Amino acid sequence: QVQLVESGGGLVQAGGSLRLSCAASERTFSNYAMGWFRQAPGKEREFVAAISSSGERTLYADSVKGRFTIPRDNAKNTVYLQMNNLKPEDTANYYCAASRFMLTTMERTYNYWGQGTQVTVSS
Repeated sequence: QVQLVESGGGLVQAGGSLRLSCAASERTFSNYAMGWFRQAPGKEREFVAAISSSGERTLYADSVKGRFTIPRDNAKNTVYLQMNNLKPEDTANYYCAASRFMLTTMERTYNYWGQGTQVTVSS
C-alpha cells in the first residue's frame, strides 16, 4: 500500500500564500496520478487539483484555477499544492490522494489517502 503524509497547513491571512506537501512512501510514486481534495465543516469533500503521473497534465477546480498549482517532484516522491491569493472560503482540511488510474477528478478513483492537513484563511 501507499502511505501519504501531508504537511504545510496552517493559518494564513487572506491574500497570502501557502504550499502544502504530500510525501509518498511508495518508490513507484511516479506511476500514480496524484490529487488534492478538501473538506470544509458541514460540506462534502470536493476536488481541488490533480496531476498525471508524468506531470504533463493537470486539472483544477474552477474555484482555484489561476490561484493554485499542483507541481510534483517524482525524484522526491512528493506532490505539492501551491496556494496563492488565498481566500477565507479556501479554509478546509486538505487531503492528498493517489490513483492507479488515469488523471481524474472523481473521488472514487483514488486508491490511497493521506490524513489531511488543516488550512485556515483569516479575513
